[in-house]
Amino acid sequence: MRACLNSYLSKLMAGDLAAFGGPTADEAVAGYIRAEQLSLVLGYSLAIMLANACNATVLAIALWHSPDRNLALVWAATVVCGALSIGFKARSSRRMTKPQFVSRQAMHRLVRNALLLGTAWAIVPVAFFANASNGGQLVITCLCSGMLAGGAFAFATIPVAAVAFTAPIFVGTAICLGRNGDFVYLLVAILVVAYGFVLLHGVFAHSFEFTRRTIAQLEAERRGRRDPLTQLPNRFAFNESLEGALNRLSRSGEQFAVLLLDLDRFKEVNDRFGHPAGDEFLVQAASRLQRCVRQIDTLARIGGDEFALVMTNLIKLEDALEVAERFIGAFAEPFPIEKCEIAGAMSVGIAVAPRDGDAPHELLRNADIALYRAKQAGPGTIRFFETSDDRSARERRALQRDLELAIDRDELFLLYQPFFDFRKNRVTGFEALLRWRHPVRGVISPTEFIPIAEETGLIHGIGEWVVQNACLTLSNWPSDLRVAVNFSAAQFHNASILQTIVQALAQARVAPHRLEIEITESMLISKYAPASSILNSLLQLGVTVALDDFGTGYSSLTYLLKLPYTRIKIDQSFIRDMLGRPDSAAIVKSIITLAQDLRIGVVAEGVETAEQLDYLRQTNCDEVQGYLIGRPVPADHIFALLDQNKPTSAPWKTRSLRNVDGDKHRTSAS
Repeated sequence: MRACLNSYLSKLMAGDLAAFGGPTADEAVAGYIRAEQLSLVLGYSLAIMLANACNATVLAIALWHSPDRNLALVWAATVVCGALSIGFKARSSRRMTKPQFVSRQAMHRLVRNALLLGTAWAIVPVAFFANASNGGQLVITCLCSGMLAGGAFAFATIPVAAVAFTAPIFVGTAICLGRNGDFVYLLVAILVVAYGFVLLHGVFAHSFEFTRRTIAQLEAERRGRRDPLTQLPNRFAFNESLEGALNRLSRSGEQFAVLLLDLDRFKEVNDRFGHPAGDEFLVQAASRLQRCVRQIDTLARIGGDEFALVMTNLIKLEDALEVAERFIGAFAEPFPIEKCEIAGAMSVGIAVAPRDGDAPHELLRNADIALYRAKQAGPGTIRFFETSDDRSARERRALQRDLELAIDRDELFLLYQPFFDFRKNRVTGFEALLRWRHPVRGVISPTEFIPIAEETGLIHGIGEWVVQNACLTLSNWPSDLRVAVNFSAAQFHNASILQTIVQALAQARVAPHRLEIEITESMLISKYAPASSILNSLLQLGVTVALDDFGTGYSSLTYLLKLPYTRIKIDQSFIRDMLGRPDSAAIVKSIITLAQDLRIGVVAEGVETAEQLDYLRQTNCDEVQGYLIGRPVPADHIFALLDQNKPTSAPWKTRSLRNVDGDKHRTSAS
């Protein structure tokens, strides 16, 4: 019982309106409300204290001829000094950054000061009214009434402080007016009491409304700073936390770390099980990550499958590494989703302030660079930012800028690698391979510039250039030859890809069946439904479609059943090992048999020896491609290659006219 009473009194003295039957709030919200209340009081404290000093001076003048003059002067001097001191302190506090939380103890001090100031004014009618002249009594009455109104105004949002200030004045006024015996003064006392109750009613009504409005505003701000799915802070709240950490760094030198986290298998879950499953995966991941951090740190969701942490008060780098390792370990157990257990993984990039930067954009950029290197190393990897990373990033940005101008500068070019058909015993087409001749660095491998093009969106313009030039080159070849062009997921995310292909065929006046689109299983994993629709439209148009690198994905058979293909291409890794490894040979035979049963053409990639060629001929493979058949050559060497490399009864032999580039990169525009 005593504990409950103490708790109630503590809430009462802290200005908690729940003690008066008002809206309730938890301590965090109550602390925020107290901060808003105190900020308002401090905002006009100097003006009110100056008014107190002015009133005390007026009272001293009014009582100059009273027998109580000396006492009045002492009282007035005390009030003036105290009021000015409080006022200027309040002004200094006002200039400081407004706190987001004010304790109950701070509000207790405010209520205590209000009570002391109210008591000081309550002394006036008790001590000076009886011996004052009629004019002096009028001044005292007016001052007391004014102080009642001023106190109600000053503490309009804090009823307990308003009561603490006005109650002594009420009591003092009632004592002096009641003992005077004059009926007129009794009427004045009644008016003062009536006005006082009206004022206090207004204070309570205003404070209740203020509190409700503040709670609603705080809730709205919280929603604005929260990710609605995971309930973690969002990017806006993360940026605020980052700014706060930088402010502490500048004031006290407190180091901190920024950790960027990326879920490595989120897209796979999203595409295999649907968006609800993907959302559930994010919710479970956020819950696991939240358990790995301290309450003082800010873990936020800043993107689709991206999370970030501001780790404050960093003593040593090992502390950040320990947290990152906890993050990685949190994904050791599978996620129960859609009655399945799904393995998850995460990559982490870390930047440390001030070592890796002292500005928000700099720290985020460097943490992102570290994350990029972590993802390149594979799932479950942690990387700190290193100076060499910055150099690599600058080189990458420079390469991006050069790539933006590569088409206009005529630096891109195509090479063509032939397909050989066993049954027709001749070359039946070529695959277009994209290359970039950089003015300074020479010929750059597609493995280096195609990922940059895909990440920046440059792939769309480059892909359009590739298909247009491949079709124009095809228009000069014999009508029984085809050209194959690679496409990737990034291009199939562009709704205009179908129109691009149709325009390229029309401008080159090439029959659609002579153009073959090569796609990989990784492209289908990223965006299955749109790819299916576009592929069906291409087949209706007459374009042929090939599934490249067959056998390297996890769901090739599913795609063969659900998506239309003209050909599948056996990945060169199986061809390279099939003569030395029985399991690779069995896979090659199985793929060829499967393709024949499904009436799909099959092409073997990476044929480099006559023995491989003979084996594939015996297993009834339709077509082959590789260095034995022909290396990639420019378009103006195609006819010479066709003339010089005639089929014979012996295994296919070829003399490459120009070994420009032996590298073959499977990308959207390679």
